[in-house]
Amino acid sequence: MPSANLTRSIASSRTIGTGLIIGALAVTLAAILIPVSLFGESSVALPRNGVADDGGGTVSTQYGPLTATDRDFVRKVRLAGTWELPAGRLAQERGGRDAVKTAGEHLIEGHTELDRRSEEVGRALGIQLPSQPNAQQQGWLNEMTNAGSSAEFERVFANRLRAAHGKVFNLVAQVRAESRNSMVRSLATRANAIVLDHITVLEDTGLVDFDAL
Repeated sequence: MPSANLTRSIASSRTIGTGLIIGALAVTLAAILIPVSLFGESSVALPRNGVADDGGGTVSTQYGPLTATDRDFVRKVRLAGTWELPAGRLAQERGGRDAVKTAGEHLIEGHTELDRRSEEVGRALGIQLPSQPNAQQQGWLNEMTNAGSSAEFERVFANRLRAAHGKVFNLVAQVRAESRNSMVRSLATRANAIVLDHITVLEDTGLVDFDAL
């Protein structure tokens, strides 16, 4: 018969083994539940297309409900003008190709109009709009300004602006399809046409690296 010490050793090993199994199950269960609590419900509420939620919720206006997505869209339209207008002027000054100068002209015309429209919408709906480019956009402008040659400028100009327009195009389409605010829809309708025009003239430069988009 096994000794008392051996019996106690076997019982202790079983207890430890059971504890390890229970501990492992607890860790596994936690690993399953934590992502659900952190990412499951909240991920559903994450805004699409990089929309920033200002926490203001949906408010009633005489033009229809105004959502956080609507407000962010109007701000982004104005923000685009703060760096794309200067970029268009740089294209007129530093561009060597006629196609680059043409793209710059379209940027100036398009964003002059969108600036005016977004400011009108901002005043009517009480949306505070940006007046300066953000750090990333200023960095892109600096790249263009510091380009060592006309050819380098044109490459940076075409690719930075084409990439930016491609990203905002999805947001414009979303807002136009979903917004119930008539002023915001009107701005999105016009922005859709202008952004598509800018994408086209930037691609017409022949400088866009599609693999890098």
